[in-house]
Amino acid sequence: MRDTNPSFTTALPPTLVWLFACAAGLSVANVYYAQPLLATLAREFGMTDAASGMVITATQLGCALALLLLVPLGDMLNRRRLTLFQLGLLAISLAALGCARSTAALLGGMLLVGLLGTAMTQGLIAYAASAAASHERGRVVGMAQGGVVIGLLLARTLSGVVADLADWRAVYFVSAAIACALLLLLWRKLPPAQPASQRLAYGALLASMLDMLLHNKVLRVRGMLALLMFAVFNIFWSALVLPLTEQGYTHAAIGAFGLVGVIGALGAARAGALADKGRAQWTTGAALLLLLAAWLPLGFAGTALWPLIIGIIALDLAGQAIHVTNQSLIFKDDSDAHSRLVACYMLFYAVGSGLGAIAATSVYALAGWHAVCALGAAVSLLALLFWRLTLPIEK
Repeated sequence: MRDTNPSFTTALPPTLVWLFACAAGLSVANVYYAQPLLATLAREFGMTDAASGMVITATQLGCALALLLLVPLGDMLNRRRLTLFQLGLLAISLAALGCARSTAALLGGMLLVGLLGTAMTQGLIAYAASAAASHERGRVVGMAQGGVVIGLLLARTLSGVVADLADWRAVYFVSAAIACALLLLLWRKLPPAQPASQRLAYGALLASMLDMLLHNKVLRVRGMLALLMFAVFNIFWSALVLPLTEQGYTHAAIGAFGLVGVIGALGAARAGALADKGRAQWTTGAALLLLLAAWLPLGFAGTALWPLIIGIIALDLAGQAIHVTNQSLIFKDDSDAHSRLVACYMLFYAVGSGLGAIAATSVYALAGWHAVCALGAAVSLLALLFWRLTLPIEK
């Protein structure tokens, strides 16, 4: 089915922008609930610290499958109906994950949550980009992405608090209940989507993504920056739980460290507004320098609290500025392909996140926290060099 309502040609109402932001934040939270729980999951399911990274990797595999197979459907089907259907399946998957009794069931549940949580999140961002007028698209995407940032950061805190009050299974039962409540809200409030001007079969829809990757230079450059930046993110967040657990921090305390990164969400909309004004490259360069500098204070995670907090703020602010600027540039023109563009772009994210998670836990098991920080700094420097070398070819 296709939407038949007229497209949005004026500025979106603030309440609608907030709806997109909140829904995207609640959806993405499901992908990150496991991070403060890795040590607990490893003990219950008999995994080593290095192998515990497979929990995050399974989630990221689900993310990749969603980007390849589900997110592009937004350019083909009625976005409103598609969103509601996926959210219903997500609620069921979360409840099933809470009942997992074997490692295979755990990893399978994580894969499904990554699949459907990502489909919801990225579908909503593409929905918001298509609904926004061209002069406000960076700001609207920045607001939606700000919701995503807050969602993923609060996910770690909520996960830790619920796990301390009950157990890790309660985290996913609570999340299933939240998904059901969100389903009712979106059913009542989600507006009709802007219709596409052309109809593509599913096979042609997927094939067109390869053409985008081959011929869209901005997409390729910004995608590679996303891969490196999200590898950096997951190097830090996937490994942080391990030294903090060894120091006796509770799940809630570990999750609370994510709260200090909310400042990154506050900067996300501003980065999109700067991109709307033609300052995307300036924002990118400054953010990449900050991403690299963040690893100096993060190196003190095992010995001091305040340097760790400063480093988290810098890391999240830099990362979200890069992410929003990337999305603002690939969504710059009016297009019937916003769902496919975000799917292609986020494929780089999924690869980077998965590689970062498994590399971080493996390096920590071999050489400890300072080696993890050295790895994160090296990848951050690589991202900065890549941006500088590709700057002349990005149009």
